[in-house]
Amino acid sequence: MSTEILTRTLLALAITGVGVGAYGLANRFLLARSTEKYLGLENFRVGVPAILYFTTPTCAPCKTIQRPAIQEVQHNLGRAVQIIEVDASTHTDLADYWGVLSVPTTFIIDENGQPRHINHGVALAGKLLKQIETYAN
Repeated sequence: MSTEILTRTLLALAITGVGVGAYGLANRFLLARSTEKYLGLENFRVGVPAILYFTTPTCAPCKTIQRPAIQEVQHNLGRAVQIIEVDASTHTDLADYWGVLSVPTTFIIDENGQPRHINHGVALAGKLLKQIETYAN
């Protein structure tokens, strides 16, 4: 009985590890593919990192969790960060261009306009601050 439990536990851990690895590789691929993307960054101020935030008017987590988290980051960093919000339902071409499949999705853009992190789903303020702190002045 105990060897069966151990076998199943190891199998579950292996499957989880493969899933986490695949997710990490997919994010790295998406970021690598995004390095030459400038559409949607027309108002980007060079020298100031940004959060590129894809949302929709009907996205409940965007309104209740993601937007307050972004506002907290803006409050903490002030002019040391810029927020670029995109309505993915009206700018579907822009969402497709950046590879956004669900909202909320946030990209951390460094001071030179290069995407450095991507968050699929809600990213809390602490995570966003940690991701952007190396690029903020």
